[in-house]
Order: sequence, then structure tokens, then C-alpha cells
Amino acid sequence: MCELYSKEATLALRGKHIGPSCTVFFAEDPVKIVRAGRQYMFDERGRRYLDCINNVAHVGHCHPEVVEAAQKQMALLNTNSRFLHDNIVAYAQRLVATLPPQLCVCYFTNSGSEANDLALRLARRFRGRHDVITLEHAYHGHLSSLIEISPYKFQKGKDDQKEFVHVAPAPDTYRGKFREDHADPASAYAAEVQGIIEDAHRRGRKIAAFIAESMQSCGGQIIPPADYFRRVAEHIRGAGGVFIADEVQVGFGRSGRHFWGFQVHGEDFIPDIVTMGKPMGNGHPLACVVTTREIAEAFHGSGMEYFNTFGGNPVSCAVGLAVLDVIEKEDLQGNAIRVGNYLTELLNKQKAKHTLIGDIRGIGLFIGIDLVRDRERRTPATAEAQHVTYKMKEKQVLLSADGPHRNVLKIKPPMCFTREDAEFLVEQLDGVLTVLEESIGTQTEPANSSENTLHRTKMPEEALRELLRGTPDSTEDASRRRNGVCVHCMTKGSRR
Repeated sequence: MCELYSKEATLALRGKHIGPSCTVFFAEDPVKIVRAGRQYMFDERGRRYLDCINNVAHVGHCHPEVVEAAQKQMALLNTNSRFLHDNIVAYAQRLVATLPPQLCVCYFTNSGSEANDLALRLARRFRGRHDVITLEHAYHGHLSSLIEISPYKFQKGKDDQKEFVHVAPAPDTYRGKFREDHADPASAYAAEVQGIIEDAHRRGRKIAAFIAESMQSCGGQIIPPADYFRRVAEHIRGAGGVFIADEVQVGFGRSGRHFWGFQVHGEDFIPDIVTMGKPMGNGHPLACVVTTREIAEAFHGSGMEYFNTFGGNPVSCAVGLAVLDVIEKEDLQGNAIRVGNYLTELLNKQKAKHTLIGDIRGIGLFIGIDLVRDRERRTPATAEAQHVTYKMKEKQVLLSADGPHRNVLKIKPPMCFTREDAEFLVEQLDGVLTVLEESIGTQTEPANSSENTLHRTKMPEEALRELLRGTPDSTEDASRRRNGVCVHCMTKGSRR
């Protein structure tokens, strides 16, 4: 294995030359990765880790067909996107074929942040409006324009919410305002958006767009209730705005049943603008905005050309085409269904066994495990979630925790994840949770206990503090380090 420096030297040089805001996973004992293949990553000692979070490597780390496509095109030509070249149109044609026919015009970028920033420009130009409705805990990118519409960021920092930004309740039926026992949570959450529109109009403001991840990741692996997006789209379009679906985390077949996350919400729901990134290049910087001809023409009418030096360059598009080929040839959508369903089944058995597990939710290979101290009150188990991620790392499984309370274990691995990987993940998680619950005095339920029975978790504070005393970053400022995880560099910074 090739290393330029020892792990200690790499850390020292990083501290000297890399911005201090660019933190790393497991800050007190970071993993130094020197190579990777498919769903596995390897450190400098040759230890293999099961990667359960790196959805950048969508079809698998260093997939040979993707690598070969990049090498061949790089050896032939890579240049400014203003030159005429076949790859960009070939890729655009393949990409729009996966979408409803109304979504037919592409703008290529290098990152999800660029894509979402451009989507805002398109939406605002379309009707000459500026205001945006976003969701609680949303994250859409690291550019200034996106920090402004990302409560996940601006509500944790010193920046105030801008007057043109309106925050709607996250459509979370486990922790949100309207829960699973509500008669019609989709309509109730959509009515909140309508109320925001009406209030904005009373104050003389006009809505340009509603933006949401098709399945909310940073917000805690939230799957909106059925029909929510369709109803919201009706309200937004009725007010003259457009619907932006952010697919940067969840697109390209991750849900299994559909190629795009927004398609989970029904055939009669079609966004006006779709943004994508992260998985489409399998680690290569490639992103895109796809929209309707009408919106594209309105944007063109502004008189300002759109130019991105490397967006849609020949190498990037060759990589994108190879990723689409692999998804199809290896039936990765089908794999997401089969393995995702199997993993969810295994995790629900763990829920019946471990009172720390409050909820299992997700679709395909996009799954969240909501850890709680008390099932009845749904008290977030934040410190426990952090402890679990560190202990799982020791067992060579890479997980992260997120959500507004940082208590949701996120599972969104490369799409080549197998049944054996699922079994290994759950086996290790079972062991970690068993030890944790025994240490803090939690009652572990028999495996055949009813999932619907609410159990109160006995969590003595002194025992918890003693157990977590050796867990790095357990009390560190959440705005700097979350679960010892690099918020900006791996799951979010790399995402955009």
C-alpha cells in the first residue's frame, strides 16, 4: 500500500495546512483510508471496513468499468465544455430517459451545491420571484445561497434566517408535529406549507420555489408520508412557484423500486426541477440540474448565458455513462430492493430485542435507526448513538449518526451491498447494543416481543456518563463535531 506519510505525520500536516473547519470522521482516532474496493475500505494497516455510509461510491468504490471509462477518456481528451463533444449529449440523452418526459433539459455542474444554486436561479428567474420554502433540518449545500435555505446549518450557526426564507415542518411521522396515528399526516403537513404561502402573501412576499430532498437525509432519514409532495406541489404551483426535488443523496436507484426518490411519491407527482450529484460520478465530481423546456427558456430569456468550465466535460460524462451502464448490468436497483428489504427485516428483529431502538425507517438502501432512551416519550439517545458509531468502527463497520438530535444511525452504503454485509452489520450492531444496554441498566426485550409494545428504557445518568466517558467528543460543541464525524468533509461537504 502506498503512503506518503505515517498516520501521525498526515494528521500533523492536516492540522498545519487544512482549514480547521474541515474536520474528519472519528476526530480523536480517525481512520486513515489508503484504498477501497466495492463496499469495503482499507486502512494503512490493511484492516478492512464495511462502508455503510459512503453513497458517493454509488456502484462501489473503484469500480473497474468506471475507472476504465475515466482512464480511456482522460487519455484521449478532456477540455472546456464549450467545445462540441459527443459525450455530453450522449449522457444527457441517457439521463433524461430515466425521467418523466417533461424533464428534458440538462445543465451540468461539478457538485450538488452548484446544482442546487443553479436550481434556485432557474426558479427565481422563471416568475421573477425570490422567496423559498424549505424544510426543518434541511441541508442543500455549502454555497452561501444554500446555507441561507438550509436550517440544518443556519439554525446552528450565528446567521439569522433571511426574510425570504420560510421553514415548513419536516414531514416526520415519528417525531414531527403530525405522527403515525394522525388520520391524514400528508394533508396536515401540506396544509402547513399552504399556511406559509398565505402568510407570505399577506406580507407582500411571493414564493419562487419549494425545495426538499425526496427523502430527507441530514434531517434523520425521513420518508415523507404518501401524497405529501403531490399536495405541496399543488399549493406551490397555485401560488406561482416551482417544486425543486433534491436528489443529490437519494437518486440513481437507491430506493430500489424507482430510479429517482421523488418517484416513490407516485406517478402523478413530477417536480419542475430535479438536482442530482454525489452518486452520478461514483466519486468523480459530476452533478446536474434537469428541468422543463419552459423553465429553461425563461432562464435563457434573462440574457445571461450559463457557462461552467468543467461541468459536463468529456471525462465526467464518460464516467456518468459508465455508472448508468453498471447500475443496469448489475441490476443494482433490484439489489437495493432485495438487500434493503432483508436488512430492514433484520433490523426490525433487533428493534423487538433492543429497547434503545425506537424506529426503523427507510426504503431500499436508504435506512435510518432512531435510537431512543424512552420509547414512549421517544427521547433521543444522542450520546448513545455516538457511542454506537465509535464501537461499530472498532468492529470494522463505518456508520454515522445524524438528524436534529444526532441520534439516527444512517445506513446508505454502496449499492453493491450484499445480504452477507447486512448480516454482518446487524450482528455487530446487536453485540454493541447488548453491551451498551447491559452497561447502563437497560432492559433487553425477548426477541419475540411485540414491536407495537412501548417499553421505557431505564437509563441511569451516572452509569451512562461512566460508560461514555471514554467516547471521544461526547460533549463537544455540536456545531464543530457531530458524533466525531466530519460533517463537512464526508457526508455533507462531499455531498455537494
